[in-house]
This record gives sequence, structure tokens and C-alpha cells, in this order.
Amino acid sequence: MTVESLNSLTKSEAFVQFEMCCGASNWVEKMSANRPFQNDDELFKKAESIWFSLSSEDWLEAFTHHPKIGDIDSLRKKSQNTKSWSEKEQSSIQGADEVILENLAESNRLYKDRFGFIFIICATGKSAEEMFALLKERLKNDPEAELLTAAKEQNKITQLRLGNLLSL
Repeated sequence: MTVESLNSLTKSEAFVQFEMCCGASNWVEKMSANRPFQNDDELFKKAESIWFSLSSEDWLEAFTHHPKIGDIDSLRKKSQNTKSWSEKEQSSIQGADEVILENLAESNRLYKDRFGFIFIICATGKSAEEMFALLKERLKNDPEAELLTAAKEQNKITQLRLGNLLSL
């Protein structure tokens, strides 16, 4: 898909495409409303600008659209539209050692108990061990700092998924 073809979609068609990139309905609405985009660069910049203009409730909504890191069952249950992207993003988990997977599962539980949302990280290019180390480190954050860190990671994921959308 090109920016031009994205611009030419109906609002409901664009909504479906943007929702695959980010699960925050306000972000999706604003991205749809901000069309037409002049080029790829404007699309990516507007996506980030809109994302960081949203409320923490919008961020939390987006987080609910992600499978837990390392939780294969969670990965299978998420939207069929983004399942293949999530699987690709978390591909390093597939060959991870059982101990690492158990540690990730326990740390995910601790994280959710501490912050109230799942651990969000741009997993692309990271090993299971790296993600586990980052999860342990981020458990030390205060809730406000962690929400912002998770939002920044969500932005990275959204940017990658917009790139995936344009390469369809």
C-alpha cells in the first residue's frame, strides 16, 4: 500500500488499516481524519504527534491490543489482523529456553500487578533474554515513568507497523 492508496480509502477502510497499527481508538480516528498525507514522512510524523497528544487512558487502551511478551497463548488469541505482525515482532521467543519463558511469565505477572497493564516493549530484534533483562529493569520504575516508557515503546511498535502497512 502507498500513502496515496491509504489516502484514497474510505474512512471505515482507513480505520481498519490504522487499527492494525495501534489499538487506541482516538489515535485511529485522528489518523483517519488527518488524511490526506503528502508522503510517508508526514504520515510517520503525524502518527507520532497524535500518539503523544493522547491521554494516558488512550495509551492504556492501545496496550490491551498486544499479547504478553513470551506468552504464546496470548499471541494466538489476539486479533487475526495483527497476529502475523505480533508473531514476527516476537519471533525470538519461539526458540527461547524454557527457563527464560518461565521467568518472563512470572515477571509479566509482577509487572501487571505493579503497573496495572502488560509489559509493552518493541520486541523486534530483541532476544528473549534481552526482553527479560529490560522487563526486570523496568520493574524498578515508578508508575508514572513506566507509563511514559511503555508509551514510547508503543510508538516504536506503531511506527514499525505503519512501515509494514506501507509495504503490503
